[in-house]
Amino acid sequence: MGFARACSVALVGVDGVVVEVQADLEPGVAAFTLVGLPDKTLVESRDRVRAAVVNSGAAWPQKKLTVGLSPASVPKSGAGFDLAVAAAVLGAAEVVDPAVIADLVLIGELGLDGRVRPVRGILPAVLAAAEAGYRQVVVPQQCAAEAALVPDVSVLGVRSLRQLIAVLTDGEVPEEDHGDPPGRPDPMLAGLLVPGAGLGTGLAPGRPGGDCADFPDLADVTGQHTARRALEVAAAGGHHLFLSGPPGAGKTMLAERLPWILPPLTRQDSVEVTAVHSVAGILPPGEPLVSRPPYCAPHHSATMQSLVGGGTGVPRPGAVSLAHRGVLFLDEAAEFHSRALDALRQPLESGHVVIARAAGVVRLPARFLMVLAANPCPCGRHTLHGAGCECPPSVVRRYQARLSGPLLDRVDLRVEVEPVTRSDLLGQGGRGESSEVVADRVREARERAAGRLTGTPWRLNSEVSGQELRTRWQAAPGALAQAERELERGLLTARGLDRVLRVAWTVADLRGRDRPEALDVAVALELRTGIARGAMSLTGAGT
Repeated sequence: MGFARACSVALVGVDGVVVEVQADLEPGVAAFTLVGLPDKTLVESRDRVRAAVVNSGAAWPQKKLTVGLSPASVPKSGAGFDLAVAAAVLGAAEVVDPAVIADLVLIGELGLDGRVRPVRGILPAVLAAAEAGYRQVVVPQQCAAEAALVPDVSVLGVRSLRQLIAVLTDGEVPEEDHGDPPGRPDPMLAGLLVPGAGLGTGLAPGRPGGDCADFPDLADVTGQHTARRALEVAAAGGHHLFLSGPPGAGKTMLAERLPWILPPLTRQDSVEVTAVHSVAGILPPGEPLVSRPPYCAPHHSATMQSLVGGGTGVPRPGAVSLAHRGVLFLDEAAEFHSRALDALRQPLESGHVVIARAAGVVRLPARFLMVLAANPCPCGRHTLHGAGCECPPSVVRRYQARLSGPLLDRVDLRVEVEPVTRSDLLGQGGRGESSEVVADRVREARERAAGRLTGTPWRLNSEVSGQELRTRWQAAPGALAQAERELERGLLTARGLDRVLRVAWTVADLRGRDRPEALDVAVALELRTGIARGAMSLTGAGT
C-alpha cells in the first residue's frame, strides 16, 4: 500500500483555493478512480496522466489507484491539476520521495507525450498558494515569469514530466525542445489565449514617447475643446463620462485616447489586472505583467452576462472585470439592451461585481472608468440645424430614454460633442495638446489628490463619499451656492450634488488649488448637467 500527496489550486473566479491531491495505491484490480467534485475536463486527466507517465519512462502502477481532491466541496475544473495528480501517483508508487512533494504546489496540464502545457490563471493560483503559506511552486516553463511576480515564492518552470521527475530524484535534467522550426510560435502557448474571449479588450503596448510610435494621440483630435477638457477631468479624478453628439463628431476617437492619458498602473493594480486577464485567457504571451490601463469596448449586441460576467459552471470575468483599473467604452450606448446597461449600476458604485450561480458565488473586481457614447436620435442628426432630421419627437424621447435615469445619475460628466468646424478640420485653429502633455497634468492632479487622501481607503476624488467631502474636505465659503440652488430646483439629486463636488475637487487639483472655488464648482456643474454656463470658457481643466 502506498500513499502520497501534493498540492494544486482551484480557481473560483479570480480567487484561488489550495487543493490537496491525494493518491492511494491498494492491492486489487488495476483501476484509476478520481474523486473530489471534478468536472469533465478534470475527469479526463486520468487518461492524460497515465499516458504522460508511461511516455516519460516511468512505470504505471498496476494496482487499484484512487486519487482524491480535497476539500471535496470546492468545485474543480480545468486541466491544471494534471501535474499534481501525476506527482502524487509517482509518490505513491515510490518513484519519487513522497516527503519531497508533500508541500509542493504543482500547476500545469500534461500532454500525452509528457510535455507540460501552460494553463490560464497562473498568477491568481500562485497568489492563493502564497497566501496559504506555500513557498514552492512548479509551473509550466512558459508561465514561470508570470508566477515569479509573486514575492517570496520559489518558482520552478518545467517543460516536461521527465524534467520534473529528474529534479525530484536529483537526476540529470534532460533538455526539452518543442521541435518546431525556428521563427514559428510555440504551439504550447495556444492554451493561454482563448479566441473571442477578449470582448474588445486592448492592452496598450507602451507609453507615448516610448517604443510605440503609433499610439492614439490626443493631438490628432481637431477642435472639441470642451470634450478634451472633460476627458482630462475624467482621467484625473476617475469620473465616468457620457459623450453625446452626431455621427462623425469624434466620440469614439476621444474615448480611444483616454487610456493614454491615464497614469501607468501601480504594482498592486498591475497584479490585479494581470490576474483577471490571465483567468480570462487574454494575457498576451511574453507580457507577464500588464502595466497599462486596459481598454475594453464591447459591441452593443453584448449580453448582460458578457458585460458583468457569467457563463455555464463557475462564472467567468465579463467586460466590467476585463476593464478593471482601465476604461470601459460603450459605443452606441443607446443600442445596448436596457437590462445589460442597468446591470452596470452596482459595479459602478461598489467597484466589484458579485455573480451568483448554481455552481457558486463569485466576487470579481470591477473598478473601471466608464465612457458612454450615443447619438441624439436614431438618425443622429437631431442636434444639427438644417441637417434634415425627420425623427418625430416621440421617437427621439424613446431613443434617449434607453439610457435610464439611475444609470445616467452615476455619470459625473455629460458633454455634447459638436461637429468639427471647417477651420478646426483644416488645422487653422492650431494643433491641440498631445497625450503626453495632458498625461503629465493628469498625473500631477492625481498626486495632489493622493496626498490629500493619504490614510484613507480612497485614492481618487470619484471614490470619496459625499459626507466626507461636505465635512472633512470643505469647499471655499460660498462656492456651493449655485449647486445648492440647482438642488432646490430639482435639477440635481442628492447623489448629483455629491458628484458635482467630487468633480469640483478634480478641477481644483488640475488648477493647482488647495480647495474648490466658485469657478471650479461652476465648471463641475456645466460638465454634470451639460448646460453651458460660460465657466468652461473662463478656465480650462489644466489652467
